[in-house]
Amino acid sequence: MRILASARVMSRAEAREVARCLKEAGHEVVFAGGAVRDELLQREGGDIDIATSATPDEVCALFAHTLRVGAAFGVVKVIREGGQFDVATFRQDVGIGDGRHPAAVAPATLEEDVLRRDFTINGLVQDPFTGAIIDHVGGRDDLSARLIRAIGDPAQRFEEDGLRLLRGVRFAATLGFDIEEQTRTALSTCRERLRAISGERVRSELQRMLVGPWRRRAVELLDESGLLEVILPEALPMKGCEQPPEFHPEGDVWIHTLLALDGLPDDTTFELALAMLLHDIGKPPTFVRAPDRIRFDGHVELGAEMAEAICGRLRMSRSATRRVHALVRDHIIFKDVPSMRASRLRRLMAEEHFEELMLLYRADCGACHGLLTALPAIEAMQERLAEEALIPAPLLTGRDLIERGVESGPRVGALLREAADLQLEGNLEGREAALHWLDERLSSGGTPGA
Repeated sequence: MRILASARVMSRAEAREVARCLKEAGHEVVFAGGAVRDELLQREGGDIDIATSATPDEVCALFAHTLRVGAAFGVVKVIREGGQFDVATFRQDVGIGDGRHPAAVAPATLEEDVLRRDFTINGLVQDPFTGAIIDHVGGRDDLSARLIRAIGDPAQRFEEDGLRLLRGVRFAATLGFDIEEQTRTALSTCRERLRAISGERVRSELQRMLVGPWRRRAVELLDESGLLEVILPEALPMKGCEQPPEFHPEGDVWIHTLLALDGLPDDTTFELALAMLLHDIGKPPTFVRAPDRIRFDGHVELGAEMAEAICGRLRMSRSATRRVHALVRDHIIFKDVPSMRASRLRRLMAEEHFEELMLLYRADCGACHGLLTALPAIEAMQERLAEEALIPAPLLTGRDLIERGVESGPRVGALLREAADLQLEGNLEGREAALHWLDERLSSGGTPGA
C-alpha cells in the first residue's frame, strides 16, 4: 500500500507541475474526471486528467514531449518523467458523431465543458493548487446521496455515446450507488444504442464490472436495466429455467449463477468470472423434463460452444477465449474425480486452467448443494506429489519403440500413452523398468490398452 500511495503522490505532484506551466502561461487549468471523484470518496484514484483553456497547439508549445492522440477533439498527451497526462482543452461537443466522438468540437468555458460530461459525479473539477472543488452539476450532493445521475438530459447523454449506458451500471455497481430514477429509465429506453458499440468497448466495461466483489450487483443491474438483453441475450433464458431440487435447492439457473458469481474470490480474473457467468449457459437450450427428473443432456458441450461464440463477439484474444472455453467445458468434470484413475487426475491437475477450475468448482458447489466430493482425492494427490512433478519427464521416447521395430504411426503414440499412464500411476519406476515393460509388451503381440 505504501508503494501505491507514493506513486499516487508522485503522479499528483507531477500533474500539478504540468498545471503550473499552463497557469503561468496565462491559461485556466483544473484537474478533472475520476481522480477528483475518487479523492472525495477517499478511494485509490486512477489517472489524473487535466482540463485547460489552452488550445492543443498552445499545450504542445509549452512542453517538450507531447503526443497528439486526440488533438482533433482537443486532447494532447503530455509525457513527463513521473507519468503521462491527458490535457484536454475546454470544449463543447457539436452534433452526434460515430457513437464515441462528436461530429465536431467548439471552444468552450469550463462550465460548458463540464456540462457535456456523462455523470454528475464525474463532472467535478478541482483547483490543482488550492484543492478547492468546483461543482457546476451537483456532483457533490450526488456523491453524498450515493447516486448515479446523468448530467442534463440522460437520453441525450446516452445518444452521444452508447457506452455511457454500461459506464452508468459500472459506476453504480463498483461504488455501491443507486441510479437516479430518470437516469435509470433512460438506461432502459436507450438500450438499443448499445448495438452500435464495438465488442472491444463492451468487453472493457464488462471486465471492470466482473473483476471485483460487486460482480453480482453489476449483473443484476444489467438485467434490471435491459442492457443484458442487448450485450448477452443468451443469459436471459437462465431466468425461470428449473433445476432438479435435490441438486439445486437454491432455485433456477439464474439464481444459481448469481450465487456462484458471489462465491468467487474478490480478485478473480475476468476470464474466470465470465466463465462462471456462462458456465450453465447451455442448460436452457437442453432442458428436458424426463420421467425420472429434469435433465440437461449435452449442456456442457453446447455451453462451451456458446461461450466461445460470446468471447468472439467481445473480441477477446485467442488465449483468453481458450481459457473461458476450457473452464466452461470442464466445470462438471469434478463429479468424476473420486473414481478417476491417477493418471487422468494428474493430467487434469496439470492443466493450465486447473487452479481457476478449482475456484469455479468451489463457488459452483457452494451455490447449490455445497458438497465438495472431489476435494479428498485432489488433496490426497497433492500431498502424495508434494515433492514430485505432476507430469514427470517420460521414461520412454518414440525412438525406443522405433529401435524395436515399431513402425511410425498411431501405435507409437498409443504405446507411449500407455507407458505414461503406468508411470503416472506409480507402476513404472525408472527407465530400466520401462524398457523391460516395453520389451514384454511387444513380445506379447497385444494391442495397446489390451
